[in-house]
Amino acid sequence: MAKVILVCGKIASGKSWYCRGLMEKSPALLLSVDEVTSRIFDNALGDAHDETCGRIQAYLLDKAVEAVRAGADVILDWGFWTQASRREAVEFFQREEILTEWHYIDVSDETWRENIARRNAAVLAGEDPSYYVDDGLLQKLLGLFEPPRPEEMDVVYRF
Repeated sequence: MAKVILVCGKIASGKSWYCRGLMEKSPALLLSVDEVTSRIFDNALGDAHDETCGRIQAYLLDKAVEAVRAGADVILDWGFWTQASRREAVEFFQREEILTEWHYIDVSDETWRENIARRNAAVLAGEDPSYYVDDGLLQKLLGLFEPPRPEEMDVVYRF
């Protein structure tokens, strides 16, 4: 039976890299909010960022249901930073009677900061379409992230 794999982790923790590895092991449809915002909006949403991302997430949840009902596994790559967002996703898929599997990317602070520096360098060099993470954004994002409790996750990947 097809399922949805939900990937949780801080910005630049390695979620997208991890998701690509999952896809190499087993075919799945990857749905990424970052991919949509990058390709359609060129990461230039400004004040509309949060509202637009919420609408994209709602759309991708519906697409995940369609894909699972068609027999395809789905990987959702958008962080699920808050306990509330994780609970809402669980409740959504329970209502749809769809199996889920939670994966948490738990990265050390040192590795995380190295990832951000590497990402920022690639963005500045035009090699990565992601947005640059300056200190202000980093502090904002740190304030938003709520690490999951162990009982919330099915798989914890540490590096």
